[in-house]
Amino acid sequence: MTDKSLTALLPAGLQDVLPPEAAHEARVIAALLAVFESYGYERVRPPLVEFEESLLGGAGTAMAPRTFRLMDPVSQRMMGVRADLTLQIARIAVTRLAGAARPLRLSYAGDVLRVRGTQLVPERELTQVGVELIGTASPAADAEVIALAADALGRVGVSGLTVDLNLPRLVSALMASLAIKGPAARTLRAALDQKDAARVAAAAGSEARVFNALLDAAGPAAAALEALGRLALPKAVSAEVRHLAEVVALVRAGTENLDLTIDPVENRGFEYHTGVSFSLFAPGARGELGRGGRYVAGPQVKGSRMSAGEGEPATGFTLAMETVLRILPEAEARRRLYVPFGAASDVARRHREEGWAVLAGFEAAADNRAEARRLGCTHLVLDGAIVALGESG
Repeated sequence: MTDKSLTALLPAGLQDVLPPEAAHEARVIAALLAVFESYGYERVRPPLVEFEESLLGGAGTAMAPRTFRLMDPVSQRMMGVRADLTLQIARIAVTRLAGAARPLRLSYAGDVLRVRGTQLVPERELTQVGVELIGTASPAADAEVIALAADALGRVGVSGLTVDLNLPRLVSALMASLAIKGPAARTLRAALDQKDAARVAAAAGSEARVFNALLDAAGPAAAALEALGRLALPKAVSAEVRHLAEVVALVRAGTENLDLTIDPVENRGFEYHTGVSFSLFAPGARGELGRGGRYVAGPQVKGSRMSAGEGEPATGFTLAMETVLRILPEAEARRRLYVPFGAASDVARRHREEGWAVLAGFEAAADNRAEARRLGCTHLVLDGAIVALGESG
């Protein structure tokens, strides 16, 4: 292996993003953030690294297995490299923005680093873009973030979007009400995660009917809500289902042609979510485009306005840009104009102001047309006029 190949080698799950993909990614992120801003979401930018106790405190505990840790040589305290941006936004909301008016609407874009990738998403360094809506438990807030996710993805070219709605705590609440706990609860949870009706029946015993009914309820939102409405569920569980039904009705009223499904037993990947949650899918995508849902924001660090055990209701979503970008149409290449060496000093400036990407020659070329092609240009200035490569002039 040569010295050059050694310096080009990157760890598994990390990669360089090269032209033109890097520019395309930046434009898509900017377009998404512009949609978020149009809904009143203001951008924040948290640090890449934080002290371990603030990054992994509270709901952040669920992200501990995914988090890189390192020792800060200045403070001699352990720090973590963020594996998810949502919890950092929640920390900002309950500390630096504790006095800001609620509900608080925040947006963000940035990279995260994880200890391991997955089979569907092998990348370990990921770009996340999203919003958080903090300080309200209203079903209308849940509906707003779902509608915003759909609107933003549609604006950048995603079509055929499906939103799969979930209640990650429904199963655990139902098992608690039926006194199913310990190894029996873990076995039943695993069977539900695998959507294995036979194993669910064996693990649930006398309560098999209700858990298999939950499995059967998965599907289009209207049919799923009707099936859930027929079940005799404990009061707390029924309240969650009613909340979900309100959210579905509000989303339906505010959006057109959005495919809504419900899976009442799904909880994988919703480590810190506490209520209505959702995943975003589209045809051709390798895995989900993003996910979001309801959680409790803070306190994660000393100095929060809330005491231990308290928190603010919050909801939001995070888009996985690596997955989103894979299904978007290829970006149109920007027109690149070659201005030969020796052209008038204002030529390059004037054409940049017109919207061209202008490459100025630094020395005389034997063949300006060949030089323009070599540099990847689509046009060149020839005898004072702009000529497309391939044309005579």
